[in-house]
Amino acid sequence: MLTALLGVAALAVPGQGVAHAAGYDGLIDLAPSNADAEAIGGLDPRLPTDPAVLGTALSSARADGIAPVRYSALLHQYWLARGAEASGIDLATWDPNAGLIANATVVDRVYENYGRYQRERVELYWSGMAGMAGGSFAAGFWDLDMGRTVLDVDAIHALGNSVASSIRGLPAEALSLLPSDVRTLATIGPSITAEDVDWYQKRLLMMQKHIYFDMVPMHEAYLNGGRAAVEEFAAARLLDDNARIAWEGVFSGTKSGYADALFRMASREQNQIIADQWDTTSAARDGVGRALTYATTVAAQPSVPGSRSPGKAAPLSVTGYIDGRQLRLRAPLPGFNWADRKPRWEYIVSDIAPSYQRLVETRPGEMHAILAMPFRDFVDTQRIVRRIPDLVRDLSTGWELVEAQ
Repeated sequence: MLTALLGVAALAVPGQGVAHAAGYDGLIDLAPSNADAEAIGGLDPRLPTDPAVLGTALSSARADGIAPVRYSALLHQYWLARGAEASGIDLATWDPNAGLIANATVVDRVYENYGRYQRERVELYWSGMAGMAGGSFAAGFWDLDMGRTVLDVDAIHALGNSVASSIRGLPAEALSLLPSDVRTLATIGPSITAEDVDWYQKRLLMMQKHIYFDMVPMHEAYLNGGRAAVEEFAAARLLDDNARIAWEGVFSGTKSGYADALFRMASREQNQIIADQWDTTSAARDGVGRALTYATTVAAQPSVPGSRSPGKAAPLSVTGYIDGRQLRLRAPLPGFNWADRKPRWEYIVSDIAPSYQRLVETRPGEMHAILAMPFRDFVDTQRIVRRIPDLVRDLSTGWELVEAQ
């Protein structure tokens, strides 16, 4: 009805750009149905995925003086399609629900594209960190797939059994001190199924796509249109205050501005874009979500040089009273689950992001060398299957129950 009324109004007003209106008819005033990137294709099935078609419609809307807020979805999809084309990704067929094997090349190209942004423009710290940190993220994809498909190499079961074995060695009274995630990994981890892992992989693929949907359009616009192109995103209300300040840091031409943008964009990524999806994932499947998110926290080895694993950055140490005595339990495990918002952000802001900032500012040659590697080769250096025996051994030692001082 709205489309029909707009068409009548166009015919009734002398001098109205009817030819232009046909170029964007049905493509403005849209609320995207796939904004969270959990389905196949782009932001909305009503929007084309061909950059040329989108560009023509967008030019017509601009020429007719349509307010940017009305063509925000069209603008977003245009730069998303441009970014996907530059990445070598077919936006129309991108489907996280198809699983890892079907998306293997897409996973690689997502992170290669982030690295491309950083290699081309020194000021784009966030994209460089995303491309580099993606090495451990993608390695986790492949390790999960190996655990799902190769029966004699099952990292999830090995981790769960190792933790369960260590718990059995604790005094009975100490069990009450164990965080719930540790108990969940020990009880549910050994019985995780192939279907559980397949589900979890798809959840991670959705989050990867969602971040790409949010970050790539504005970065692609900046590379091709500079500040004015990013300001059009702001005019279309696609950027909130935090994002606008982040881009001001990019525009500043200063290392302090670039670093501020790094932390602000990382916050947008983790605390706004995928925060709800992490919550949904960790709460799902009667404890399976918690077991898998904690298992991948335990196994994580960040690929940004200088950053520490979660278990090293925030080791498990809990204190409580048992039979009138104050005891402290220490274990070679992370003291948090990175599916949880606050500790995930504390870990990123205190460890991964500062490590990347130091790398890009003090060792740019090393940064460029890592980001220039064929991505699959880089991923292979991060695979947990290369170190699973050592990891299982480490999880079996270092448990300590002592009087709290």
